[in-house]
Amino acid sequence: MFEFIETNITNNTLVITINREKVYNALNTKSKMEIIKAIKSAAKDDTVRSIVLTAKGKAFCSGQDLNDRTVNDPGKRVDIGKTIEEEWNPLVLAIRNSEKLVIGAINGVAAGAGLSVALACDIKVAAAGTRFICGFTQIGLAPDAGLSSTLVKSLGYSKALEFSLMGKPLLAEELEKFNLINHINPSPLEKAMEIANSINALAPLAVKMVKKNLKAAIDQDFDKVLEQEKYSQRFLGFSDDYQEGVRAFLEKRQPQFKGQ
Repeated sequence: MFEFIETNITNNTLVITINREKVYNALNTKSKMEIIKAIKSAAKDDTVRSIVLTAKGKAFCSGQDLNDRTVNDPGKRVDIGKTIEEEWNPLVLAIRNSEKLVIGAINGVAAGAGLSVALACDIKVAAAGTRFICGFTQIGLAPDAGLSSTLVKSLGYSKALEFSLMGKPLLAEELEKFNLINHINPSPLEKAMEIANSINALAPLAVKMVKKNLKAAIDQDFDKVLEQEKYSQRFLGFSDDYQEGVRAFLEKRQPQFKGQ
């Protein structure tokens, strides 16, 4: 079905594995579109309650495949903005806007726009010593695919500026201190699946709304967040899962949520 990624569903979790190991999982046009398609297909599959994004080999994603003619056509100037608009931004937005939580099992270095993809994930797990590299200025570019916003909100202006300009890696341990990494674990995929299993046991509609509300809290003012939370609770309060959750609590049993 796919050329550059592998997918499988395990215990209600869709695992997407980038499979471009020879180029350190750099992404060309088709591989980006395949990841987007896999994420969007999960939205339509009621058996999928969470998504894990990982990769084969030593790297998670080294960013843009510079052999792709959309960004490097010998003898010609190319519109990289078009690539950002049509490929990278849709990929990052597919992750951020996915109603199913996306857990990044960051198995190795994340660089350039690969860092944008890693940090777009809702929950991030990486092994100790994993390197995160901005790297854009080293080829005459600036951070893209939402990375500027993510970095400055988490690192602060001065640290984000230094990291963006100098190309010096930050390790997983450093990013954990800035709350950009959730867990340091020697087996990122195993830990990611453990987290996914916990998420899968929760009420799907509640998970969806918690993600939506927290994203709104980042980007909206407090009054709008209050309105968003009110809407969400009204929506969830009418759901079958809420009724089941209350019954299960009162009956002292595990709830059986159906996403309805």
